[in-house]
Amino acid sequence: MALSKFSSHPHPYLQCLACLIFFILSIFVVNSQADDPSLTQDYYASSCPTAIEIVRKEMECAVLSDPGMAASILRLHFHDCFVQGCDGSVLLDDTITLQGEKKAPPNIHSLKGFRVIDRIKSKLEYECPSIVSCADILTIAARDAVILVGGPYWDVPLGRKDSRSASFSLATTNIPTPDQGLLTLLANFMEQGLSVTDMVALVGAHTIGVAQCQNFRARIYGDFEETASMMNPLTKTYLNNLRSICPAIGGDSNKTAMDYVTPNYFDNSIYQILLRGEGLLNSDQEMYSSVLAFETKQLVQKYAEDQLAFFQQFSDSMVKMGNIINPDSFITGEVRKNCRFINT
Repeated sequence: MALSKFSSHPHPYLQCLACLIFFILSIFVVNSQADDPSLTQDYYASSCPTAIEIVRKEMECAVLSDPGMAASILRLHFHDCFVQGCDGSVLLDDTITLQGEKKAPPNIHSLKGFRVIDRIKSKLEYECPSIVSCADILTIAARDAVILVGGPYWDVPLGRKDSRSASFSLATTNIPTPDQGLLTLLANFMEQGLSVTDMVALVGAHTIGVAQCQNFRARIYGDFEETASMMNPLTKTYLNNLRSICPAIGGDSNKTAMDYVTPNYFDNSIYQILLRGEGLLNSDQEMYSSVLAFETKQLVQKYAEDQLAFFQQFSDSMVKMGNIINPDSFITGEVRKNCRFINT
């Protein structure tokens, strides 16, 4: 089925409808990311003054060895925060008594970087036993991953505790999927207390990293689950290239970069790609091309034109996302000795 083409200028009625829907959704925002007084930038200044340096050095080694690891660590942090808050639950392995999140559908084929976190934790346990939480390690590592591939710096509030639980069910439902339409995507972010602006900025993380064929097959063969999509057609050359990588049947694990211009460099080119209608993922392109993309389209255009504005908002939104806290973790949480298992 061919990809349909729509006018790039939505009818005024649809613009009003989009604004109304966004307003209604915003009423239900759970402000779970509000700044927590227990998170401070100097949390480890006395207890483990070398913590930040240790994370940075290990991330430098990891990204130098595999530039794609920057995107992997950033994705790990994102998937962690969208389930129970940023509590390190995504790092837990399955055990007889605990079902982790690693095998949930959005995670099982997309998450990497666990061994990098293991190495960092091992170094920190040697230097400062039982002091630095795995949740904080992942938050710092995500910031350093972005810096190491050309992205912006931001200060990371610290002091998170590691959860003693995980949620397979929330990992299945809370994490945005590549085939979502704009309203579903927006509702997903708002449930985490993140705004429309946060959503558009955070999706800019797709300027690095790859996607598997199974996550963009519907995009290139026109079999959309979300009928509200009004994406622009891909250019014939790009479409043929993607179809050579991702056949209609089979090859589910075949991969290609989400940002084909600068795949290993953190910049604003992903937004420029969306302006051309060439976003690899349906969920990304929806932010610019959906009939309801009135507010998000303006943000995509802004970040495509102004990399500094994107960097500033991405930094702010990463701090905001990192502040999504699992309240239970401050009551029953711990500092794990091994990020894969709760303490006995």
